[in-house]
Amino acid sequence: MNYQFSVITPRGLKRYISVLVLAGTLLGMISCENAKPPQKITFSEHIAPIIYKNCSGCHRKGEAAPFELLDFVDVSSRSKLIKYVTETGFMPPWPADAAYSHFIDEKVLTREQIDMIGKWVDEGCDPGDPAKLPPLPSFPNGSQLGKPDLVIKLRDVFKIPGDGKDRFLLMRVPYELSQDQYISTIEVVPDNKKLVHHVNAQLLSYPSDKRKDVMKGNVVVDIDDYPTTLEAYKALDLPNDDGTFPMLTQSVTNYLPGVTPPLYPPGIGGFKMSRKGAIFLKDIHYGPSRKDTSDQTAFNIFFSDVPPKRPTQEFQMGTYGVSPVVPALVIPPDTVMKFTSDYEVPFDISILTVNPHMHLLGTKFLAYAITLQGDTIPLIRINKWDFRWQYFYTYKKMLKIPAGARIHVEAVFDNTRKNPNNPFSPPQTVSEREGSMRTSDEMLQFIVTYLPYQSGDENISLEGHK
Repeated sequence: MNYQFSVITPRGLKRYISVLVLAGTLLGMISCENAKPPQKITFSEHIAPIIYKNCSGCHRKGEAAPFELLDFVDVSSRSKLIKYVTETGFMPPWPADAAYSHFIDEKVLTREQIDMIGKWVDEGCDPGDPAKLPPLPSFPNGSQLGKPDLVIKLRDVFKIPGDGKDRFLLMRVPYELSQDQYISTIEVVPDNKKLVHHVNAQLLSYPSDKRKDVMKGNVVVDIDDYPTTLEAYKALDLPNDDGTFPMLTQSVTNYLPGVTPPLYPPGIGGFKMSRKGAIFLKDIHYGPSRKDTSDQTAFNIFFSDVPPKRPTQEFQMGTYGVSPVVPALVIPPDTVMKFTSDYEVPFDISILTVNPHMHLLGTKFLAYAITLQGDTIPLIRINKWDFRWQYFYTYKKMLKIPAGARIHVEAVFDNTRKNPNNPFSPPQTVSEREGSMRTSDEMLQFIVTYLPYQSGDENISLEGHK
């Protein structure tokens, strides 16, 4: 069954038709004005700029990609593969439909760039004049954002047995600073990128007079080993010395495959990091492994000179969120099903970042808002869901959603044999299950990072703050 998303309300139909007419006119102009690929395409003049901008950031030592793409030898030796993955749209990975909404750091090749790569490969990969080669971008080691001010690692290397089991753990990552600091963002850098599926982190702040030694004590527990969350927290040595619990700052950083945390303009977002504290991994999920291995995930800390004047807020639609999934997220075998979730915004908000989330059966995702006047505000559309790439998408400018607007989410799940990502063969019933985050169960979430709206927010650029 092939589902088509419909987003146009009756009052928005006239506007939609006008947009289509305008789009058709623009496309016609673009098709006429698009320059043909140069007669002679070389690596130094034409291909290197494309590779450096869209590929080298991940295709370098210490990052997730399996090989480097940093020079002519790297690229030419894999030229046929590069031609194939760019022509098919498999690379560079950018699931969001750029024809629907735009975000910062989009990695989307134009038709002209794809054609140039193909022509360059077909004509034998001319290296070109080395003098015309652009400089290689400066890539800091172990970061997508830049050089961190501080790096904190898990205190101990965590050993992962090769028993083929998922592991959901609580971890405490203690630290001590010379003084309190304002933080712009924390970047999670998994040591074992193949097995770290997700991380949700909070920040614990310990008063010096209530916790003498933050470094001592247990730093990892399996939540399944304890009957209550409170007992698990005590086993992890989270409390102060007197048994009280320290101040908690929610959701200071998160990790999913493909995620790079956003850096907002000074004064927006961020938080205070006390001199003595701990990064509390409320859960870290290691996927199953068939061989013994290990992980020592690190956290890149970026300081800020500006106090957080406007702390960001967050709500989550769908699974465990502010709005239910309709119908209940139960996907019988041999079915393709569409599910929705709706949430009415109670006051004017300015959206900074959105994060769609599903597991292996997801195939399509759509989110938009409908105002009380019937106007449609596009949020994000993913035509081909890929579990491996789950970005936090940050808009180029803040997006105002007025009070009373309804945010609507639609998602399609394929639980058939035709889905190559189906974790079961033959297909089995898959659903939300008892709070499970296992990849073989399912989730449908839409996470929205926002600020209460202030006049002029829609004109504030969120680009260029790395």
